[in-house]
Amino acid sequence: MSHPAIVNSGIELDARGIWTDGSPRVVLCASLFYFRLPREQWRSRLEQVRASGYTCVDVYLPWNFHETAPGRWSFEGRRDVAAFLDLAQETGLYVIARPGPYICSEWDGGALPAWLGLDPDLRVRQHEPRFLAQVSAWFDQVLPILADRQYPEGGPVIMVQLENELDFFDCEDRTGYLTALRDQVVHHGITVPLIACAGQGDLTGATGDVPGVVPACNFYPDDDSPHIEPEVRRYAEMVADRGVPLLITETNRRHRTLRRLLASGASLIAPYLQSSGWNFGYTPSSGNWGNPGNFMSHGYDFGGYVSSTGAERPEYTEAQVFARVIDALGSRLALATSTVPRVEVTADFPTSSSPSALDLHEGGQLIAVPNLGTAPGRAVVNGESVAVAPDSCPLMLVDVPLRSWGSDATLTLASADLVAATEGALAFSSDVPVTVVLGGTQVEIPAPANGAPERTIVDGLTLVVLAPSDAARLQVLDRDGTVQLTDAPDRQDTTPPATVQAVRRRSVAAPENPAGSHELPPTLESLGAYRGRGTYRTTADLTGVDELLLVGAADIVDLSIAGRVLPTAAGFGAAQRIGVHDVTGSAAIEALVEIWGHANFDDARLPALRLGALRGLGTLWTVRDVRDVSALWTVHGQWAGVPAPTRELGGWSSTRVGIPITYTRGIQSKTVSALHLRGVVEPVRVTVDDGEPTTVHAEDPWLLLPAGSHQVSITMPHHPSGGGLRAELLSLEQVTDWSCAVQDDDLLTGFAAEAGPAQDIPLPLALKPGEEAWLDVDLPPSGDGFLIRLDGSQIRATGWAAGECLGRIWVGDRPAFSGGDPDALWVPAGWSGLTLLIRGIEGQGDPELRTLRLESPND
Repeated sequence: MSHPAIVNSGIELDARGIWTDGSPRVVLCASLFYFRLPREQWRSRLEQVRASGYTCVDVYLPWNFHETAPGRWSFEGRRDVAAFLDLAQETGLYVIARPGPYICSEWDGGALPAWLGLDPDLRVRQHEPRFLAQVSAWFDQVLPILADRQYPEGGPVIMVQLENELDFFDCEDRTGYLTALRDQVVHHGITVPLIACAGQGDLTGATGDVPGVVPACNFYPDDDSPHIEPEVRRYAEMVADRGVPLLITETNRRHRTLRRLLASGASLIAPYLQSSGWNFGYTPSSGNWGNPGNFMSHGYDFGGYVSSTGAERPEYTEAQVFARVIDALGSRLALATSTVPRVEVTADFPTSSSPSALDLHEGGQLIAVPNLGTAPGRAVVNGESVAVAPDSCPLMLVDVPLRSWGSDATLTLASADLVAATEGALAFSSDVPVTVVLGGTQVEIPAPANGAPERTIVDGLTLVVLAPSDAARLQVLDRDGTVQLTDAPDRQDTTPPATVQAVRRRSVAAPENPAGSHELPPTLESLGAYRGRGTYRTTADLTGVDELLLVGAADIVDLSIAGRVLPTAAGFGAAQRIGVHDVTGSAAIEALVEIWGHANFDDARLPALRLGALRGLGTLWTVRDVRDVSALWTVHGQWAGVPAPTRELGGWSSTRVGIPITYTRGIQSKTVSALHLRGVVEPVRVTVDDGEPTTVHAEDPWLLLPAGSHQVSITMPHHPSGGGLRAELLSLEQVTDWSCAVQDDDLLTGFAAEAGPAQDIPLPLALKPGEEAWLDVDLPPSGDGFLIRLDGSQIRATGWAAGECLGRIWVGDRPAFSGGDPDALWVPAGWSGLTLLIRGIEGQGDPELRTLRLESPND
């Protein structure tokens, strides 16, 4: 499908590439998020990106970061996105703005406000009027900020992204939904190109093929895969057929891979996440990726070129060299077209299955030759044997005319990165010997030793080879081959370990806001707690009860029964059996439920991992009876005839592996009951009476049934290797009459900021499971801030400083974590005071905070 060029007052996208004011550009873009950094660091982080050679930042704008409660908007302080964009402009960076409404980003709810889930008729990310009305309120706030700062108005914003990876989500009317978003954005005066990124390559699924919405791609390949190039070239061809360039809006951070993407035709390369940050407060998501129920850590860091604390990693130098290659080739590269090498390329090391090349504007090719191994090797390119460093991807030039640089010669081959060119001189970057064939003359230039550049003159041209560390600092290349470098970075001395000055324990706990009495436990959001926690209390007669069933709890539940604290249930809606055989009579039940974060991805395996799912205790039932109902199922399917055979569940024998078989039986219960399918391996489909089929799977093998008689049918593929499948029926009685109280983020943060009566205490501090301690910690002065590590066992900790919640860590038995370092809190420089809320949790070992270790972020 072909679309005309996208032209917007200085910004043009066409099949050739990206144009700004008539000049073609390859754009290197680093993710940098204002909401994950202290405002005091915005400028230095932006300048750091610019110094890396990248020319653009992509910026999510999280809806629920700015609408903190329904109709309560904030764009001040760390939420002043206008100021951040203005700083980007001052720093000389372009901006790709990504206002959603959904952003993913491992952020609480993917930035969709939690209270949207309270309206049962509102359907997020759908062409549905209730949701679109809420989106309009958000766009009314944020789009004028972007419109005033877009490129045609003299601002930095060169593109605006609609939605985010919609091709992962089951949107029923993609065209209608994206059209509605596009129309709102255009109505607010946005004239720069509108893009929509595909998370798994489904361009139509991401854009709805809406005119005026440019498809972009997110690629997250295995860095060591030999097949990256042919996949990326295919997408370059697909978008070229639509009349637009290949925009890679997210990808891996490793520059060896980014070079392969460039050679495969990308005009925009935006690795996610090059400049790391922090999930402050109650903003991390939960349930992201792979293992259901992952928690996102306080640190938000996937190994990009800048750490969460701002430290530059070795990949930062790789960025600078890569950027210099792009600058040196200029429009030759920006107007290049992706293809395959015209000359034979072979290698004695693991490399691409189909190398990519760029036909350069004005002639010649750039060929990417990745060494995917860990040892140096040699490649044969255009008939010459050349050295290739391990774990590298030199961008080799073949048959390039040098007229633009004042020479009538042709560069037949250069086996290393060209980082600068001027009339009379070419500079290359390499840490292995460089082969250059100029006209009919072939030379091999040694790798620089002891930091001194290597030089040789061929046919009147001076050829200079710099070590990558020097090439990264290359400022000027003179005609005679003299190089001028910027000053080497000042490596700060390691700060000696600091110690906590004093720890005081407060004598008063944080208050809670009463939230009424309820027959059944309500969601926290319905009680006005969109971030924070709440407590549920009741009493129940547990005479003759051996176990309870907790259904729908999300996401952190500390439950105590008759004073006995149970291990923390970090669950997301799956039913959980709780043994209470040692409790009898009337028992007090209390549950503290904390919201770690709302799901940022729509994971159908657990109910609380669905996008928009609410948080709370769920429902608690006493189990009055347990029956095995694994037998007396009739079989339907394959050759089973009439009358239907009777077998145990899963017991039909067949030679047709994988063919669906349906088992049916009647089930009766005088009360609400729960059908538990034990041993589920592959998902099965369960139909009750004439209702819609429900999928039951290993993560949540439960189904609630109303009281009465039911015909239950279970359809599953014949799987003789899957093990036995058993069915239990639990007769239930609901636990009712709950009183509730909440402590939302504002209440807890306000209490942490107050000075209250406290007493000096020594560490270690021992706690009982369920016991909490508010600690005020005196820190020594620091110009860099501190990483704080809690050495201990079986505790959860939340930290506050300078009137803001820093984040949370969990020491001891805990669920899986993703992202950055899960074991440290960060107090930024200039953020005064530190208050910790420490909670003891039940598990292996007694709860104890042994020490607080302070580390410099430069260590």
